[in-house]
Amino acid sequence: MMDTWAEGDSYERFMGRWSRLVAQEFVGWLDVSADSAWVDVGCGTGALTSAIADSARPARLAGVDPSPGFIAAALERLGGRADLRVGDANSLPFPSAEFDAAVSGLALNFMPDPHGAVGEMQRVTLKGGVVGAYVWDYADGMQMIRTFWDVAVDLDPSIGQLDEAKRFPLCDPDRLSELFKETGLDEVEAGALEVPTVFDGFEEYWTPFLGGQGPAPTYVSSLSDDHRRRLETRLESELPVSSDGVIRLTARAWTVRGVVRD
Repeated sequence: MMDTWAEGDSYERFMGRWSRLVAQEFVGWLDVSADSAWVDVGCGTGALTSAIADSARPARLAGVDPSPGFIAAALERLGGRADLRVGDANSLPFPSAEFDAAVSGLALNFMPDPHGAVGEMQRVTLKGGVVGAYVWDYADGMQMIRTFWDVAVDLDPSIGQLDEAKRFPLCDPDRLSELFKETGLDEVEAGALEVPTVFDGFEEYWTPFLGGQGPAPTYVSSLSDDHRRRLETRLESELPVSSDGVIRLTARAWTVRGVVRD
């Protein structure tokens, strides 16, 4: 089953608000000096690009994503604050040593060749510059997704390989560190960031899964009406609902950074 990545507004309703929260934390964690040149690889609808524009005081800001729909959504959000282009992470449309920082948010695991993508990020970064990335902890800490796949696989064990924890073994701090070291980066370190994901009720949790953007919503869109209703009912019974009807979850992302060798 091919993931769908085309419609920016639907993705924003599904994951965008949580992406923006963790992006803000990541920019602080990366700690790149002001007046630096940045490129966001796999920029999607612009969550990380916007966080950089808002809080990192960049001298220059660029972004690349393969989805024209996502780039259109990012351009609408950022206006003229970033040079955003449709492009391939494994063939970035920039000269070598062009940026002080090359980053990727919640995208590295979706790239067909993450080694090649990190190599390209390194190529376009100045010596002594920073390459950084973060991905969701699908195995445990990204609770809204973890609960979804636990229930979905319980209802239909044949779809076990669709579970993002199994699909994306890269989403682990040790494997991320290994990837960055293997591509030749120095001073590699990994970390974790956690943000709250709070829903006013089950409808607010469930409705974004109907938007068809990303692995879980793509799977939901493939189901019969009966199976979809059974999944919805089971999820509603499994999620922790407070006495006020609020569902309080958390989302953890693994982070990694390295320095381009002098």
